[in-house]
Amino acid sequence: MHLVKQKSPWIVLLLPMLLSASAAEEGFTSLFDGRTLDGWMIDCMPKDKELGAKAWTVDQGTILANTMGHKEHFYILLNTKKEYGDFVLRLRVQIERSVKGNSGIQIRSRYIPETGWMEGPQIDIDPPTPQNTGKLWNEGPGEHRWLSHETTKGLKFFYADEGDGWNDMEITAKGMRIKSVLNGVTVVDYDGSGVLDDELHKKHNVGTKGVIGLQIHSYQELKLRFKDIRIKEL
Repeated sequence: MHLVKQKSPWIVLLLPMLLSASAAEEGFTSLFDGRTLDGWMIDCMPKDKELGAKAWTVDQGTILANTMGHKEHFYILLNTKKEYGDFVLRLRVQIERSVKGNSGIQIRSRYIPETGWMEGPQIDIDPPTPQNTGKLWNEGPGEHRWLSHETTKGLKFFYADEGDGWNDMEITAKGMRIKSVLNGVTVVDYDGSGVLDDELHKKHNVGTKGVIGLQIHSYQELKLRFKDIRIKEL
């Protein structure tokens, strides 16, 4: 009883914070169990199947993307089996300073086996050019180009050897508006009306609904980790 009385004031102080954290995650569903790739699938060209199985693994409770020592591959993607339309996606990504390869998070996208492309909007992850991380890219259909590449004031980006080594990313897709927040700083707030819902995107069935994908860029060596991946459908 004596120990309980001593600890109770701390419990009272911590309770509001615990309730607040719980409320902040209300309605979110985990997309990664920390042990397996259940709910995900590796998509790549037939020639890259063997490497793909090694490039996306679960390691130390994280999803590890690793093609270090291998450049002879096309795009290798880890995609959700489920499709999503309007949602808030939260995850953490760890980026090693020495890595020169490129990655990204595809949303409302679709893998095209005939071409090896993942068509749809992409939130960029760029280890050698951190100021591009969080920006919005059109991976197709049509011209591959930046959809939103404004200068971000107060950008916060951490390599694996800084702080706790992780970057928090939140991506919101609601209607035609795409928003990305990196470490609490808004990087993109883009209205895709007339672009993501144009006839070309509709024809390819992307831009408004599709899978979520994690990308290993073609012909590049990459090493990244993802964890705490969760989603709230709107």
